Amino acid sequence: MNATAGTGPEDGYDAAPFVPEGADLARLRSAAAGCRGCPLHLQATQTVFGAGEPSSAMVLVGEQPGDVEDRRGRPFVGPAGKVLDRALAEAGIDPGEVYVTNAVKHFKFVLQERGKRRMHEAPSRREVTACRPWLVAELRLVSPRVVVALGATAAKALLGPSFRVTREHGVVLPLPPLDGVDPEVEVVATTHPSAVLRADDRESVYAGMVADLRVAAGVVGGG
Repeated sequence: MNATAGTGPEDGYDAAPFVPEGADLARLRSAAAGCRGCPLHLQATQTVFGAGEPSSAMVLVGEQPGDVEDRRGRPFVGPAGKVLDRALAEAGIDPGEVYVTNAVKHFKFVLQERGKRRMHEAPSRREVTACRPWLVAELRLVSPRVVVALGATAAKALLGPSFRVTREHGVVLPLPPLDGVDPEVEVVATTHPSAVLRADDRESVYAGMVADLRVAAGVVGGG
């Protein structure tokens, strides 16, 4: 996704200056802790970088860390992470053998209930664009066979703003060209696990996510 007017470095939203060239994942994680590429760092507790198997054939990309992740400093360790781990296992994927990260590395929230409760707020397009250099660097180093986009924000970050998860979930698509990333990488989009927790029909939404993850597992198995 290319930056457009008002959504890129020209308005001061850009993590690229903080991403060290030639760094491994450990150095990237360390550098990300000091990222000031957009204003989200001002309220978040800390940067939440990707984690998991550094040579995994599968990378899962979510939207942003949640409240629990922001406090613990690791992705998908809250309620949505538990749903994701269960869905991965049901799809025949070992949760310990994947790499998980987010399109945005800081928790964006609004305070409610007299400032005591932090409620998730979706990141803006320019915040996602600003954080994109971190995601590209992770994909370049992990070099997966398939990327699973969890939810609309991640899918649009990878496949462009016109992509709709509701229409094209579970479909194997080529990853658009990214600097230094293997051109053979494919993408499968699915529901974000937090959407399962919010759904009226949790069983149906969860079953759909498991089915999509099985498609992604098939890409790895067939590679």
